[in-house]
Amino acid sequence: MIRFEQVSVTYEGAPAPSLQNVDLVIPEGELTLLVGPSGVGKSTLLGAVSGLVPHFTGGTLRGRVTVAGRDTRTHEPRELADMVGTVGQDPLAHFVTDVVEDELAYGMESLGLPPAVMRRRVEETLDLLGLNELRDRPIATLSGGQQQRVAIGSVLTPHPKVLVLDEPTSALDPAAAEEVLAVLQRLVHDLGTTVLMAEHRLERVVQYADQVLLLPSPGAAPVIGTPAEIMAVSPVHPPVVSLGRLAGWSPLPLSIRDARRRSAPLRSRLAAASIPAPPAFEARGAGQSPDPSASPAFEARGSGGGAPVTEAPGLLTRLLRRGKSAPDPAPGSREATAPATVRNLSVRRDRVQALHAVTLTVAPGETIALMGRNGAGKSTLLSALVGTVTPTTGEVTVGGRTPHRTAPPEMVRRVGLVPQEPRDLLYADTVAAECAAADSDAAAPPGTCRDLVSALLPDVCDDIHPRDLSEGQRLALALALVLTGRPALLLLDEPTRGLDYAAKVRLVEILRGLAADGHAIVLATHDVELAAELAHRVVILAGGEIVADGPTAEVVVSSPAFAPQVAKVLAPDPWLTVRQVAEALDATEALNAAEAR
Repeated sequence: MIRFEQVSVTYEGAPAPSLQNVDLVIPEGELTLLVGPSGVGKSTLLGAVSGLVPHFTGGTLRGRVTVAGRDTRTHEPRELADMVGTVGQDPLAHFVTDVVEDELAYGMESLGLPPAVMRRRVEETLDLLGLNELRDRPIATLSGGQQQRVAIGSVLTPHPKVLVLDEPTSALDPAAAEEVLAVLQRLVHDLGTTVLMAEHRLERVVQYADQVLLLPSPGAAPVIGTPAEIMAVSPVHPPVVSLGRLAGWSPLPLSIRDARRRSAPLRSRLAAASIPAPPAFEARGAGQSPDPSASPAFEARGSGGGAPVTEAPGLLTRLLRRGKSAPDPAPGSREATAPATVRNLSVRRDRVQALHAVTLTVAPGETIALMGRNGAGKSTLLSALVGTVTPTTGEVTVGGRTPHRTAPPEMVRRVGLVPQEPRDLLYADTVAAECAAADSDAAAPPGTCRDLVSALLPDVCDDIHPRDLSEGQRLALALALVLTGRPALLLLDEPTRGLDYAAKVRLVEILRGLAADGHAIVLATHDVELAAELAHRVVILAGGEIVADGPTAEVVVSSPAFAPQVAKVLAPDPWLTVRQVAEALDATEALNAAEAR
């Protein structure tokens, strides 16, 4: 169905090809998962299949890519539209209409399908993807995850023979992701559709794949094989595979069910280990003010294991401490005890009740993960904390100020938001210009932002355009811009979209360091593995209301939707991450060795 013949792609000004001498065949009627670290050319390979590379992106394509016999060099994307459906990383760049139902019909209308066929397929797709209640909604009013489902639906309605998907579940909650993947599997099994999909969250998708195509490093030859074969050698792999490698299981498990069947010996080894203790900070329910004297510092333990932070401050922390700080709050003031308080907050947007009676307190040094279905109100809550949304009723206080009534220059040292799309913060033509603007906006000494960028992105030059950065690099740049103001409260909306596992590890280290230095962090995420690794506390929203609020281990272990893979494998014991298990096994082996001596 899809054939690459000695394909190389080089972009203008690039020192090396993004793809080099790719020669492979992607079989018809199968789901092929494309994996590899960031920057190895996955999006370029997908674009070569859809014709976007080089017709839209530019650059030079050498070799030949054919889809069902059509050469993408001589067929532009519009000439492949009846054969290939494409969804990129950014759903907003995909839309051409304003309303959900119109967007689902647009592709079929462009192909000249009869109205009766269009109507039937729209109804089928609305039901398949759980979009019926959104059919009349303006796309601009939807959450990021809802927009992603609409984008996927818009390419399903024309019934293409080939689907090319770049991070299709990155903005979806766990349940919605499973629904989308079940639909894709049904298309493959029942209709013989060929699906080529790149996805960083392998824990969601690897068990659905028929084949895995690995790009191991830039310029390296691709490797294609069964999921089990590729996961045994891949530099990127889901937690369940990491757990299998740690436990010495062969073959490696690809699903929770496979891992549970083999987990008995590991459970026995862990029985002698200490069960992870609850965090030193006692996570409180919504509305309860923390007592700083009872807990002077959090443990940088992420998922409930590990030791309190005792190491010397890292480069990023030292940079954030440099320079003149904002005035210290008066002792005993609300600002001194809680960077943010939310009381009985309700927000109504047009016909939608986005939040209802939400009460929440964020303590210094605390990391909170906001979780819930798409459209549950997570992004709206972050917007209320930063002041871009006005409460309908209730009160929001951040750093002693009411955000929506306070001028942005006054809020920059109190709260900063890294949005779902980091490019929303990036307006200048170069990294240097972005940094200069951030220094000016935060009244920080010149070079402050550039130093932060250097700590986060050591290899990024001053004169590079932000649009030429990868998703992970844009996130790091946006984070540096926000941190220039040294806000006491840092907000992040879906911070791991587009990040591979290595980039996620770096992000976790950065956020742990900030929390250890007293910054409060609130992140809205569907990434259950990130929440398990980083958050002290999880708050679950549903229908705009808080339905669960407590320590991470207590909340996620009891939830089938939000539990990480390790918790599902080793339940009911409260192990959440591979790191916890590895540390416990190391400690047990050390104890056994000491007793043997």
